[in-house]
Amino acid sequence: MIEVRKLNDQIIIVNSDYIEFIESTPDTVITLTTGKKLVLKDSVDEIVKKVIQYRRSLNEGLGIKSE
Repeated sequence: MIEVRKLNDQIIIVNSDYIEFIESTPDTVITLTTGKKLVLKDSVDEIVKKVIQYRRSLNEGLGIKSE
């Protein structure tokens, strides 16, 4: 799960497993596998970094070292 900011600065938590793709249009739009779209303040790069960090934390919990 990652924390992101909507355009009105509301913080929401998104299950990163459901992210289908991320666009910059110029606002950042996440499309989920459910078809729902989220328009966010966070940049594409920020979201990608959050997803990577979250997945690394899961792997570390399983004793898997990331390179």
